[in-house]
Amino acid sequence: MAEITASLVKELRERTGAGMMECKKALVENNGDVEASADWLRKTGLAKADKKASRIAAEGRIVAAQGGNVAVLVEVNSETDFVAKDANFLTFVDEVGQVALGATDVEGLRATKLASGETVEEARAAVIAKVGENLQVRRMARIESANTLAAYVHGGRIGVIVELKGGNVELARGLAMHIAAMNPPYISPAHVPADFVAREKEIALAQVKDTGKPQEILEKMISGKVSKTVNELCLTGQAYVLDTNQSVEQALKAAGAEVVNFVRLAVGEGIEKQTDDFAAEVMKQAGLA
Repeated sequence: MAEITASLVKELRERTGAGMMECKKALVENNGDVEASADWLRKTGLAKADKKASRIAAEGRIVAAQGGNVAVLVEVNSETDFVAKDANFLTFVDEVGQVALGATDVEGLRATKLASGETVEEARAAVIAKVGENLQVRRMARIESANTLAAYVHGGRIGVIVELKGGNVELARGLAMHIAAMNPPYISPAHVPADFVAREKEIALAQVKDTGKPQEILEKMISGKVSKTVNELCLTGQAYVLDTNQSVEQALKAAGAEVVNFVRLAVGEGIEKQTDDFAAEVMKQAGLA
């Protein structure tokens, strides 16, 4: 049996990021072979990842990448905001962002190799072993176009890609910031579903039908109410957050531009989140729960 020295433990710990006792155990199991011990820890990490896979991961980060005529957003989730700020997690997210342009969907991204030679999925499992939480490369959005593209991430929690015909990158980025802030579900009234408009007309009619006004006045009132609601939902009808003296539509017309497409991702949207009290979260981080 090879002597398990402190320098060997230190070397393995720096290489893998695993705990001191785990590194010592790995070296004992592998007769002091650092390479084999690193693989052993990876395998252990994969086992830990499997055990944590059912746990809800609704925190995390959005990362963006852009190059040539492609822009992507990727959402990587953790269980807690505490781990979402951890250096190991943030490094992993950055590495995923660096290779995301080479993937067309999230399944392909998980199989993509990082600079280290690991796949994204393998690296994910290794980070799980370090941070002790379930992590997920949950989804990605990708726009490929010869039109102007801009990707924007706000605070690591909201990401937007805008595809703009005409205009310039500065305008596209400004619109991405607007979409991050205002979250419009549609580009323009032409994109609003007909059944939504019909439902809004029914609601508006119920609100004004007993006013005793003539039919032509009622129709104008209904039209005005529906138009106001639709405009508030549409990107083009909203006041532009970078210049509230004009609407987005006016800003686009002034630049001779048109929004062709946009996508917005927010961390954890659509995930049913588990509610933990603060004490329980601290106990979880300390390994006591």
